[in-house]
Amino acid sequence: MAQRDYYEVLGVDRSATPDDLKSAFRRLARQFHPDVNKSPEAEEKFKEINEAYAVLSDPEKRPAYDRYGFAGVNGAGGAAPDFSTVDLSDILGELFGMGSMGGMGGRARSRNAPRRGEDIGTRVHLTFEEAVFGAEKQVEITRDDVCSSCRGSGAEPGTSKTKCTTCDGRGEVRQVRQTFLGSMVQVTTCPACHGQGEVINTPCKTCRGRGLERRTIKKVVVVPAGIDRDTQIRLAGEGQPGAAGGPNGNLYVEFEIESHKYFRRKQNDILLDLNINFAQAALGDEVEVPTIDGPTRLKIPPGTQPGKVFTIKGKGVPRLRSTGRGDQIVVINVEVPTKLSNDQRKLIEQLGKTLGSSVKPQERSFVDMLKDVLGG
Repeated sequence: MAQRDYYEVLGVDRSATPDDLKSAFRRLARQFHPDVNKSPEAEEKFKEINEAYAVLSDPEKRPAYDRYGFAGVNGAGGAAPDFSTVDLSDILGELFGMGSMGGMGGRARSRNAPRRGEDIGTRVHLTFEEAVFGAEKQVEITRDDVCSSCRGSGAEPGTSKTKCTTCDGRGEVRQVRQTFLGSMVQVTTCPACHGQGEVINTPCKTCRGRGLERRTIKKVVVVPAGIDRDTQIRLAGEGQPGAAGGPNGNLYVEFEIESHKYFRRKQNDILLDLNINFAQAALGDEVEVPTIDGPTRLKIPPGTQPGKVFTIKGKGVPRLRSTGRGDQIVVINVEVPTKLSNDQRKLIEQLGKTLGSSVKPQERSFVDMLKDVLGG
């Protein structure tokens, strides 16, 4: 069968860059590799793709091919191109987890690369006041820490680790596979030392060879003023220890906040429902109102209606990431007595006669009608 033009095989223009060639090869290798594609023609197609890429990716062979065609890259007698100078291990390794081809040395990933430790979390209980004004809370966390006996080596004090004989200290083992493309080397983590390159013959009795032991540690968490339920605090480096010199993970603190007897929170404002009697509502009064800072005086004007809202400036929650505080919102509720003495009943009856009948439908406000129009 006649050879096809290498550029046509890869589906690229003759002006293709090295990155264009690599991208085309990766795409076609995924499609036609015999481990993936079981069709009868896949093996021949894959050989053709490899041959084309081997020539066009070579900075010396490509110019010769462009100038003289197949004669410029074939050996005497029309022999196929020599693949021994072409290393496809990086690309095939990324696609199929293979090592180097043809016995050539591929780049193995480090088995002892530093790894960051895992994050851990804990919850802190706060009163309503602690969430508003901030506090210092002590928490207990259980995490791994460097073993106090072996100082993290995993070996019993007085002994040491030895080089792994299975992998000769490399942390990985290589298996040679024979394929239609030649020898391929598959690199895997050493099963004896788990990639460490060393084995522990006498494990530490305290940590059983882990190099780490579980400890319960007390930490003081500074809770800023204005914290809320959906807020987290991150304590950097207070999580699980890293491996092979990697950084520790973080500790994340979440909060559960008690409900208050009187107050409710809405973002940075504090809401308070205040009950007054109908005489105070009708005649007005000056009343004592609780706030998070202590009692203060609030003037109730005559004719105050149920649901009336008063704002006490600056008596809310401190803004967590800003300055200043929210407000306290006081919502008036007019209490109607359920039990009356005879004298109270007579007085109210007399008042009712002077007021006359006021039973009539409540007109809808302009705001309510506007909501209907806008679909609110």
